[in-house]
Amino acid sequence: MSTAATSFPERNAAEAADLALTTAAAAPEVLARRIRQRRQMYVGQVASYLLGASVLLLYAYDGVISMGVPSLFWLGGLLTIGTFTVLSEAGLGDRFEDHYLTVFQISAHMSLQLLFLLAVPTVGVAFLAVLFLIFAFGTLRMTPSQAMLTWGLATCGLALVFLASDLPIGLPVTTQLQRAASMLCFVLVIGQCAFLGLFGATLRKILYRRSIELKAAYQRIEELAELDELTGSYNRRCIMRLLDAEIEKSRQTSTPCAIALIDLDWFKRINDAHGHPVGDEVLRTFAITIFANIRPADCFGRYGGEEFLLLLPGTDVDAASRTLDRLRGIVADLDWSAFSPGMRVTISAGVVTLRDNDTADTFLVRADSALYSAKAQGRNRIATS
Repeated sequence: MSTAATSFPERNAAEAADLALTTAAAAPEVLARRIRQRRQMYVGQVASYLLGASVLLLYAYDGVISMGVPSLFWLGGLLTIGTFTVLSEAGLGDRFEDHYLTVFQISAHMSLQLLFLLAVPTVGVAFLAVLFLIFAFGTLRMTPSQAMLTWGLATCGLALVFLASDLPIGLPVTTQLQRAASMLCFVLVIGQCAFLGLFGATLRKILYRRSIELKAAYQRIEELAELDELTGSYNRRCIMRLLDAEIEKSRQTSTPCAIALIDLDWFKRINDAHGHPVGDEVLRTFAITIFANIRPADCFGRYGGEEFLLLLPGTDVDAASRTLDRLRGIVADLDWSAFSPGMRVTISAGVVTLRDNDTADTFLVRADSALYSAKAQGRNRIATS
């Protein structure tokens, strides 16, 4: 026999994202979706009770139960559904995290099944089967404490039926019509079980997909937290962290490590003469050019303003100097006139290698001193220290 339980899995799977929302946090579109989903649920419940009443009508037609039982069952279901529909339309459920009022709905539907089980014990097994389905569907949304509460209520109701009465609970199979009606009871119950399994599998797939999306989003957030927004290079915090790591690695492996502090020559003049938007494009183009011409193991970050730090692991001072001079030539040879006719951009760099007594600070101080020397010698050159 089908009951209101069949409608519980009919919620849109997007509902999973709303479970943690309270009324204060719920956006208007979330509230509208909740109302729409509750309405769909109530329509499903009406259809479920109609199917259940139809099965009872077969028993009544065969004379097993009174003809009034299907009507009363149908009206009882409508009254229960109508009550929660009124509460839903009034927005009562939206005040709570569980806006479906699941415990109350499950309790009401289980009470109705127990009431008819007591009133019509001849077909009581049908109501018992549905009772378990209602509880199973309800647990898809209930918290552990809510599940324990409804389990306790169901236990009390079943104790009343089995221990406080001697009613002969059965399922008639004497005539062919009775057997057909009993078969339909279990066919509908099995169908609901299958639907519950499909819903659970769908929900698992959705949650898995969302976990992948969240993981990718988190990874992207981490990347953005490490990158300079304008140039796409590492920001100062990240490049300094990488510098500490490279220093430690160099000492553990006894391999050389070089760094270069790079400065765009006369960059303030570019900003003053051509405007900050052009200056931003120059910085972005410079960063892209460096990225395209360094090794995958090298790390490049914006140290501040127009100054950049390049980490060159496993590189001695001669190789580092040659690398920076190559980069200097590439930048100088670029056609910068696309930004402004006659524009020319060059770089200066100070290159140093790690010493035994260096800290990150002293390492950078020596690189800055070498950069100052390159500028003092006329810019557009590389200096070592």
